Amino acid sequence: MLNARDILETITMIQDEHLDVRTITMGISLLDCCHSDVDVMCQRVYDKITRYAKDLVRTGEQIEKELGIPIINKRISVTPAAMILAACENKDAVKLAKTLERAAVTCGVNFLGGFSALVQKGFGPGDKELIEAIPEALSVTDHICSSVNIGSTKAGINMDAVALMGKVVRKSAELTADRDCIGPAKLVVFCNAPEDNPFMAGAFHGAGEPDCVINVGVSGPGVVRAALAKAGDCDLTAVADLIKKTAFKITRMGQLVATEASRRLGVPFGIVDLSLAPTPAIGDSVAHILEEMGLECCGCHGTTAALALLNDAVKKGGVMASSHVGGLSGAFIPVTEDAGMIDAARCGALTLNKLEAMTAVCSVGLDMINIPGDTPAEVISAIIADEAAIGMVNSKTTAVRVIPAIGKQVGEELSFGGLLGSGPVMPLSTYSPAKFIRRGGRIPAPMQSLKN
Repeated sequence: MLNARDILETITMIQDEHLDVRTITMGISLLDCCHSDVDVMCQRVYDKITRYAKDLVRTGEQIEKELGIPIINKRISVTPAAMILAACENKDAVKLAKTLERAAVTCGVNFLGGFSALVQKGFGPGDKELIEAIPEALSVTDHICSSVNIGSTKAGINMDAVALMGKVVRKSAELTADRDCIGPAKLVVFCNAPEDNPFMAGAFHGAGEPDCVINVGVSGPGVVRAALAKAGDCDLTAVADLIKKTAFKITRMGQLVATEASRRLGVPFGIVDLSLAPTPAIGDSVAHILEEMGLECCGCHGTTAALALLNDAVKKGGVMASSHVGGLSGAFIPVTEDAGMIDAARCGALTLNKLEAMTAVCSVGLDMINIPGDTPAEVISAIIADEAAIGMVNSKTTAVRVIPAIGKQVGEELSFGGLLGSGPVMPLSTYSPAKFIRRGGRIPAPMQSLKN
């Protein structure tokens, strides 16, 4: 039973503290669209996506208007495209990407994810063709997002794929250099990728998912920061408890939107991803939550511990508020998408080494980081390998989304606009890992993979 205080509190969260549903994402299986003729396959893909998702945007806008809850993005995720490309005699991955773009435009969604491949244990039919097409596909489309899973706790790390992805990330930046290198901002390299993630750029519709499903991603860093500011000088046990209670409230809102969207669209409800996803807007920052806990600046000593507390409390509070929690769920730390992270990177308090340590205790990984434009592909591959190792050993999802700033050096900036934000080019080690990356092969799965 809602009382006046609950209603007023929610209104304040929405109006003043940036509370929102970050995304409603419809997952659609394309497995039944397979065909040996790429043109037939592409038509089947377009027809199925536009049939299932034709009312997605309108329904989201109706819910937003009726409930007064901002729904920032309406998105689609599809079966990893390499899986359906495998059946084609002519594996024209760029043609498929253009078909997905056309479907996204027709449905009016913000992004469509799933131009993806899962190669943690090796390359199957269609995988290499899709991966090698990623730079061109991202350069000729505006709404398509891509991801490649190169490792897992069960399989280890496919270092041949890691080496290839370094080249793909760099080429994606080169092909979109005239647009502030936007290509790799739509590309994520995963270890332990989840099958039900509603957040871009890593969303895809896993093989174990239903034919169609609704997943919702909530957000609310500003709400958590405001709650901590009001709490004053309390110990960290009380801080954790307050974050749990706040995360519960945020997630209940996501559960309401998810079940309502599911009912109206006639599609099963999948999960609520209870992540704290920041934006470049002032007051909507995960970094500012950490600073509210007592850090002078995000990136100083103590940041990893503060982030661990935050991530754990968000999960504990959110999991009680939803019937099904999934996706990534926790705290995101994308540098260019978080106003506090941007400031910390600009002043030098936040470094790549510190970000790597933080990824061991948060939801994703090295996300939306601008690196020097002359960074060799082998260095990008090594960054991917380091982050995948953290995910593999700790049985958690990690990811890399770095943007080589072609023609720019440390201290200069890239600006992507919208939720992708802007930020400085951050320095990297100048010593080379090239010989290590050229060895190829697989890094074996760790002992903790043997749980059967």
